[in-house]
Amino acid sequence: MAQQRIAVVTGASSGFGKLTVEALAADGWRVFGTMRNVATANAAPAAALRAAGAEVVELDVLSDASVDAAATTILAAGTPDVLVNNAGNAFFGLVEAFTPDAVERQYATNVVGPLRVNRAFLPAMRERKSGLIVYVSSVVGRFTLPFGGVYASSKWALEALAEVSSYELAPFGVDVAIVEPGAFPTEIGAKVTIADDDARTASYGDVAATLSGAVNGALAAVAQTRDSADVANAIVRLANAPAGTRPLRTTVPADPATDAINAAVGPIQTGIISAFGLGDLLPKAVAR
Repeated sequence: MAQQRIAVVTGASSGFGKLTVEALAADGWRVFGTMRNVATANAAPAAALRAAGAEVVELDVLSDASVDAAATTILAAGTPDVLVNNAGNAFFGLVEAFTPDAVERQYATNVVGPLRVNRAFLPAMRERKSGLIVYVSSVVGRFTLPFGGVYASSKWALEALAEVSSYELAPFGVDVAIVEPGAFPTEIGAKVTIADDDARTASYGDVAATLSGAVNGALAAVAQTRDSADVANAIVRLANAPAGTRPLRTTVPADPATDAINAAVGPIQTGIISAFGLGDLLPKAVAR
């Protein structure tokens, strides 16, 4: 009898993370959904995931001790076949109106958090020479919009780390996949952190109001036409795809603008890697 495959999903208390845990569990995976405050603020979503057949583990991506403790618990069950870096948050506002401390908080969750989680699980995955790391990014990890510079820049940074990891992990048989959702009606919209320097925002006058209204209105209108489960289902398809066949980037839904960027940049990036004499690190049979 084949051993049950193991998946780990961060940020599983809501949104894409919760849906991904549920979809993987329904597909027969042994899933560890991780989140903060399992016994307190997130007791209800933790109970819902357990009812769906998942195991819930306390994990705060901002804490070395928390991540290490969670990894110890999960690795005792076996090496993950799939690790989904989903935990994240969104900071929106004028770039100048964010204090450095606020920008550091955005990067701490969206960039350093996945790096911290990877460091806890990758040694075992490299030793076994198989596995998949999924990064939940965004279409704004490839382009930018006014009022979204801080959030988008964190996703650009995440994508850089992910793509470089795809080269560095290829010799160990570990795949990397970046999922780039567009706007969806998830809970993240209600949890947005706005720029924290009110005086700087006010100094932009009508420009700030115009940008905020236009961008937020457009995103909200698009989001309401979509089903967030599409992102979870895309992750399940990547998890089930044969090793070495997974595309580096997947937009959800297919997005003409982002897909065009990816199609144009991919061959250029491949050429640069090859020009440095590192072509052997390029994952085989994968659309870049």
